[in-house]
Amino acid sequence: MGNLINTFKKFFTNKTTVTILGVVVGIAVLFGFYTYRVNSAVNPQSVPVANRAIAATEEITSADIEMVEIGSEFLNGADVITNINDIVGKHVNTGTSIPEGGMFYTSQVVEKEELPNSIFDEIPNGYTIYQLRVNNESTYANSIFPGDRIDLWMTTRQDDLIYFGEFISGIEVLAVRDNDGENVFDVTSGKNPAWLLFAVPTEMYRYLKVAEFLDISITPVPRNTNYNSDVGSTEISNTELLGMIQARILDMGGEY
Repeated sequence: MGNLINTFKKFFTNKTTVTILGVVVGIAVLFGFYTYRVNSAVNPQSVPVANRAIAATEEITSADIEMVEIGSEFLNGADVITNINDIVGKHVNTGTSIPEGGMFYTSQVVEKEELPNSIFDEIPNGYTIYQLRVNNESTYANSIFPGDRIDLWMTTRQDDLIYFGEFISGIEVLAVRDNDGENVFDVTSGKNPAWLLFAVPTEMYRYLKVAEFLDISITPVPRNTNYNSDVGSTEISNTELLGMIQARILDMGGEY
């Protein structure tokens, strides 16, 4: 037994033997890495592609998709959607399209409500979209979100007096857009809020636009969670401010 141990000691302490073993191990490691790289490059993965050209804003259905095999290495680092369930029922983003045979990238595929014009599909009859110019400060560091119910306050001057008060209560924010008309909460936007969009009765829209024309300042005022859940219908809540706007309309020779 002792002779066997001595033999192994001599074998592994021999410089030539150690060198040969090092070379063999190095070759084995390189071969293993090479084999892994080759397998990664040639190992195919099924990915969904468009079987027809799909234009911007179109809904993507299962009939628009077929599966093809792509080398795994090609997909490394690519922003490609590989799960068909993450595509069906969604829409092609504005400003882009998917060609026939093209893969689906995450920046190209969005939910319907993320499309800039999707809010127009749900406007009730007799309502009009009103957009209010805002900035990061007036939205409280971009803290007003779509679906929030807020109030609109007005500031105006008449007879050397300043009037400031709530004008419209319980108005729902439909969208928050940047200067390019993009959703500011889209991860690809990274821009500051420039517009709040609301759907208001046409008569209310008229008063808001007249207020703009008269340089009456309109300020969004957010409320708490309980207010959002308990608020009633959207309505003009300040008859005095309304009367001032109506008087201005008459002074300009108009009618209300």
